[in-house]
Amino acid sequence: MLEPSKRLEIDDFIKVIFENENVTIHDAVLNRVKESHEFLLSFSENKVIYGVNTGFGPMAQYKIDDKDRIELQFNLIRSHSSGTGKAMEPAYVKALMLARLNTLSLGKSGVHHSVVERLQDLINHDITPLIFEHGGVGASGDLVQLAHLALVLIGEGEVFYKEERRETQDVFKELGIDTIQIKVREGLALMNGTSAMTGIGIVNVINAQKLLDWSICCSSAINEIVEAYDDHLSVELNHSKLHIGQQEVAEKMRAHLADSKLTRDRTEHLYSGQTEDLYFKEKVQEYYSLRCVPQILGPVSDTIKHVGRILIEELNSANDNPIIDVKTKHVYHGGNFHGDYVSLEMDKLKLVTTKMSMLAERQLNYLLNSKLNDILPPFVNLGKLGFNFGMQGVQFTAVSTTAENQMLSNSMYVHSIPNNNDNQDIVSMGTNAANVTKTVIENTYEVLAIEVMTIVQALEFLDFGSKLSSKTQKLVKDIKEIVPPFTKDYITYPFVQNVKDYLKNNPAI
Repeated sequence: MLEPSKRLEIDDFIKVIFENENVTIHDAVLNRVKESHEFLLSFSENKVIYGVNTGFGPMAQYKIDDKDRIELQFNLIRSHSSGTGKAMEPAYVKALMLARLNTLSLGKSGVHHSVVERLQDLINHDITPLIFEHGGVGASGDLVQLAHLALVLIGEGEVFYKEERRETQDVFKELGIDTIQIKVREGLALMNGTSAMTGIGIVNVINAQKLLDWSICCSSAINEIVEAYDDHLSVELNHSKLHIGQQEVAEKMRAHLADSKLTRDRTEHLYSGQTEDLYFKEKVQEYYSLRCVPQILGPVSDTIKHVGRILIEELNSANDNPIIDVKTKHVYHGGNFHGDYVSLEMDKLKLVTTKMSMLAERQLNYLLNSKLNDILPPFVNLGKLGFNFGMQGVQFTAVSTTAENQMLSNSMYVHSIPNNNDNQDIVSMGTNAANVTKTVIENTYEVLAIEVMTIVQALEFLDFGSKLSSKTQKLVKDIKEIVPPFTKDYITYPFVQNVKDYLKNNPAI
């Protein structure tokens, strides 16, 4: 997979993280890493190079004796293995490792080839280093999160292997895995970079795209429930605005509804002649949460694509310091470890994901409020009104979770706090941004799970049968295998979790 002239794409992450495809490293890539390492060893013999023969950060003014240079790297790794909070989930750690492996394979960091080989081993053996969510500020890279990765690579710390939390050294011994060789700057090179925020961010993009697809599915099904007029999805209307996202969302909704017998042609119903009626019982236009879906989800679609493009650029970049350039025979000091690109994109992704939860909550409210929809019982109650509760209880969960998303959507990008004796005087908080976005995405899956359950309960009541589009019929069939008709009251939290799992693990219908 890692080839000298090929860059990694989001599809590669899907294959490795969600389909457990092994990582392979082309011989030419290994040779590039070895060449960079040999050059740095030679170049650094009589020069002052940050992190090779100097201290770190504000302590870089101190020269390090040659005899202490190797131990310096171990000191850096151990001292910065200081994370707290929840352990990162395996998918995000795997993405982090693939991101770090890719950038070190560019041959711009001067690491010993054992570093990329051990990262490959961790990924392919499905070994998950213990890395905590809280730590790095995302400016001198994701120092704390990546220190925990480096700690495992030197045979220390802890890992999760076969769903057990174990000592790294025991797992390495069991599998015959060697530790990396520290030769010149392997500790710093592992830690100085944006791979934690980028790896988490790429998984966020993958999950956000799936959420968008499910949101389009739900919105299409609700249009069938209300037997909406179809012109708000027309090519003519949506191409009169030039936004690609809007046009694509409308196109996907038309495709979903292509064989539906429930959406209506305005020409047949309202354009067929004059009427003497002074009041129309049926709505001439639907509420915005139904009628404006392409305009609401269009910018979501455009943003997800843009965020993905920026993260792929970051992923395939050398985000280390200093940068080793074999071609020019020089070492360049700068700040490629700074995570502002990723931090800003995570804030954008967080905003549009929150908007998806808001749309789902409003559509849910429409279905549950009989005074708004005028076709369903209150709370889509399939039991006895007053005695049973239908979807009343889960609405509270959807509303409170959406409210949390709205609160979490405040920007992390602009929350820099100087630290490191003011050496890091303006930072990105990129990993914080990525982790908060992950939370918002998880929350939105919960809101959509409740909406999907409600849609299927509503369709159970309406009993449209074969009038529904084939896609909506498939949705109903799948969800009814998880959730029964609520003709009586059930403990609902297991159903919400099971539907959430279904949405996360399956492509949208």
